[in-house]
Amino acid sequence: MEQYEKKGYLNSEFRLFHLTDQDTKEIDYHYHDFDKITIFIRGKVNYMIEGRSYDLKPYDIVLVKQGDIHKLTVDNSCPYERIIVYISPNFMNAYQTESYDLSYCFQKADQEHSNVLRIPSPEKSSLFRSISNLEHSFTDGGYASELYRQVMFLEFMIHLNRAVRKNRLEYIDTDNCNEKVLAILDYVSEHLCENLSIDLIARHFYISKYYMMRLFKQETGYTLGQYISQKRLLLAKELLSSGVPGTQVCYDCGFKDYSTFSRAYKQLFGVTPSGRTCP
Repeated sequence: MEQYEKKGYLNSEFRLFHLTDQDTKEIDYHYHDFDKITIFIRGKVNYMIEGRSYDLKPYDIVLVKQGDIHKLTVDNSCPYERIIVYISPNFMNAYQTESYDLSYCFQKADQEHSNVLRIPSPEKSSLFRSISNLEHSFTDGGYASELYRQVMFLEFMIHLNRAVRKNRLEYIDTDNCNEKVLAILDYVSEHLCENLSIDLIARHFYISKYYMMRLFKQETGYTLGQYISQKRLLLAKELLSSGVPGTQVCYDCGFKDYSTFSRAYKQLFGVTPSGRTCP
């Protein structure tokens, strides 16, 4: 079974990069085990995230959640400049209370069925001043520099979420996406841990399963079966890391037997569900 590669590694609470490339190789479908925010500065770039396609404009903010399968295509006729922030989900959870949740912008993205925020001109200054301060903090070697970086990052996330809550930012519509495929993606997300056979999904949408599989592959770049398996395994990893027993995780994530689950888990992550490294 084809798998999607995990790219990028995060060994701290968050990391920031300011990158400019003139010759960017095409990056195929992959995922991260952390959240990612990309601030697009310039270039000609298309992002494909969970079957949704976005042609970016300068100052767009791209939100990619942990486990989102995505790829980007870059036109190398002009430089590709962006600021990228990798964020540990545990870091975000530490700043969640009844009054606020810094991951709200990601939750709102799910509700709006969009991964890209477009910033009207009046809002640019406060958000990008925060990003500029955050970027500068990574070269600051003064007193309590690590704490300073954390404070600057929190400032940016507060500005971003305030703008989202006040509807000062627009979650943009997807470009050139098939509505039927988007409906299938939503259905899979809602019923991921249930019986999700190809036949059942095709019957639900009153379409031929062969047409559905061909359309899904054409629009997303991966088969429906691969997508369901990958999503279940990513959910399983999250549950295992929170202490849920492996046998329970197997059935909670929609797998019918433990041996199939364990084999697929080892193939994707290189360790068994119990955490043992493969020989």
